[in-house]
Amino acid sequence: MDLMIILLALGLLVFVAYRGFSVIIFAPLCALLAVFLTEPTHVLPFFSNIFMVKMVDFIKLYFPVFLLGAIFGKVIEMTGIAQRIAKIIVKFIGAKRAILTIVLMGAILTYSGVSLFVAVFAIYPFASQLFREANIPKRLIPATIAFSAFTFSMDAIPGSPQLQNVIPTSFFKTDLYSAPILGMIGALFIFVVGMWYLESRRRKAEKAGEGYYGKGGDTISEMAAASETLPVSMVSGISGVTVSTKDWLAFLPLVLVGITNKLFTTYLPQWYPNGFDFAKIGLENFGSVNMGQVLAIWSVELALLVGISSAILLNFQAVKINVKENLNVGIGGSLLATMNTASEYGFGGVIAALPSYAAIQNSLTDTFSNPLVNGAVMTNVLSGIIGSGSGGMSIVLSAMADKYIEAANAYGIPLEVMHRAMAMAAGGMDTLPHNGAVITLLAVTGLTHRQAYKDIFAITIIKTIAAFFIIVVYSLTGIV
Repeated sequence: MDLMIILLALGLLVFVAYRGFSVIIFAPLCALLAVFLTEPTHVLPFFSNIFMVKMVDFIKLYFPVFLLGAIFGKVIEMTGIAQRIAKIIVKFIGAKRAILTIVLMGAILTYSGVSLFVAVFAIYPFASQLFREANIPKRLIPATIAFSAFTFSMDAIPGSPQLQNVIPTSFFKTDLYSAPILGMIGALFIFVVGMWYLESRRRKAEKAGEGYYGKGGDTISEMAAASETLPVSMVSGISGVTVSTKDWLAFLPLVLVGITNKLFTTYLPQWYPNGFDFAKIGLENFGSVNMGQVLAIWSVELALLVGISSAILLNFQAVKINVKENLNVGIGGSLLATMNTASEYGFGGVIAALPSYAAIQNSLTDTFSNPLVNGAVMTNVLSGIIGSGSGGMSIVLSAMADKYIEAANAYGIPLEVMHRAMAMAAGGMDTLPHNGAVITLLAVTGLTHRQAYKDIFAITIIKTIAAFFIIVVYSLTGIV
């Protein structure tokens, strides 16, 4: 019965999200329904002290990242940077390979340290441009962006600075480059199968006569958080593919974001070696700052400011055109994306606090004895339930890291392999319809679950299979 309560709450949230209802309203309602069915008198306390606290904690930490990410996306759109980067990639890949272009761009952004949410805002303007020119259905853009930023570049390729690849290091005492060969095999599997799927969907749509706006050219009803059209003055040239030195400079803001993110991550702990204690300056009521909690956030915020500034300097005259309207669109989109994701975070916090959640953990632990399979299954399932890969992995490792280390030693499994398998598993079923990144992606592209989620789910299945694929490869070959 405990399990059924959680599944009911999760199923209801998935259903309403898929139907296009706002999770800002339904995430707390579904979470509190689970509380009510467990213990009715706990509803109001859980709402005030768990849901609202978790939601506000998320906003406090991540709203600046969403805001700066949205502004960064609008600036690279206004300055023509998106169009110039698209020209260069098209030059070397081909004008008809719009899907591959977007996949490579998203992978570059993600692997350079740009957060997944920021990558969504940054990629969409020229994804829309290229898909429109290639007459590929717009409904395939979310799946393409998800594939580019949420899969192989996030946690499979060794060295990725994304949170899913960082979290295991503190528990297993590994590094970001753990199991490099196994990780690259997994990344190659995802890339090949994912590209085959997306291209097959494109060919099927082309054969059916479906273009960018669907069959018959009817405009899709939408309210995108980011503009889908580049200014007319910036459109010319993509098809012609004439690349100049100025076009190559368009990569500068992206490179600077990646480099400065790494620099700030390295040097901020040196500037604040013991965090920051407000009591030392006579402000005891404000507590202290733990660098472990804010280092990644501060680093990406400062890096985005550098990226925004450099993009503006590259084409200041273009930024002045309709700057107020464009910034307002970006700010509005960031607010919607933040609230959507924060509501999901609150939902996950409530579900994780229920007694039945512990029962699910114990049941999965008893079912799978092999630590690799157990860790992958546990991480994948719990990440799916709470709609967060990093959140699901954190819960699993916080509770069971010592047991996994002991079991891995008993089975002769290197902890580097545990790291890679669990990191990849976290990025599997976490992208169910209630996932914050999925909701943000759909909000940015102006599409609904009904229009675009089916293909996102296919990518999710591919990523989930990949996590278990590398376990099979390791078991058969011993490759690390």
